[in-house]
Amino acid sequence: MPTVTTLRLAWRLFFFVVYTTCIVLEIWLRSLFRGPDLRSAMRVRRRWARRLLHTIGVRVEVVGQPPDFPALVVANHRSYLDPILLLRDLDALPVAKAELADWPVLGKGAASAGILYLRREHSGSRANTLRQIEAKILEGFSIILFPEGTTSGLPATLPFKKGAFHLAAKSGLPVVPVALCFADRHDCWTINESFLTHAARRFRQPTISIRLCYGPAFRDADSEALLQAVQHWIDAQLQASPFLR
Repeated sequence: MPTVTTLRLAWRLFFFVVYTTCIVLEIWLRSLFRGPDLRSAMRVRRRWARRLLHTIGVRVEVVGQPPDFPALVVANHRSYLDPILLLRDLDALPVAKAELADWPVLGKGAASAGILYLRREHSGSRANTLRQIEAKILEGFSIILFPEGTTSGLPATLPFKKGAFHLAAKSGLPVVPVALCFADRHDCWTINESFLTHAARRFRQPTISIRLCYGPAFRDADSEALLQAVQHWIDAQLQASPFLR
């Protein structure tokens, strides 16, 4: 007989695949009959993120206010859930590794609902992504970025990549920090574990608890000072949180 945890895992994986497929189909049909509308697709995506997270057992406590203005939203990186956590609150375009485009269902859905793909090994791709970030913010969209470049379960952040902060300083763009504070260190996904192995292990648990802390907008013409201020704010929230102890 299957155990309760096995049944829980099977249901959650089934729901993830089926519900995500339905959302991708809905976005495609809206585009087909009404024409491309990125903001409409983002609203559908927000509904998907909220229902998906709730159904797979993710419980989110929000501290602070998500930005209601175009901004560069910068967060620490803990797991594959991080972009979905932010998309439940924001109509924004995340920056993600180009490999995501090849993921079944999710890659197609992300492309339909707005995403900027980055090939980290190509400097030309990074420069092009920075140009797209600036253009999209000027168009009125927010951008979600994880400047550590990889996930970590450490008490503080890894060194931040500097490119987006140079852009924000040069263009006067607002940068809004977000601290993702996980209750259980085991919920952090590291390079030592595959995506499927990690998902199978953690989705067996009844709940995954996360505190999502939104900070104030930072602006500075000095890119290094801007980076340090944003990283310091995120680290302060991580260290003050009772989570991940």
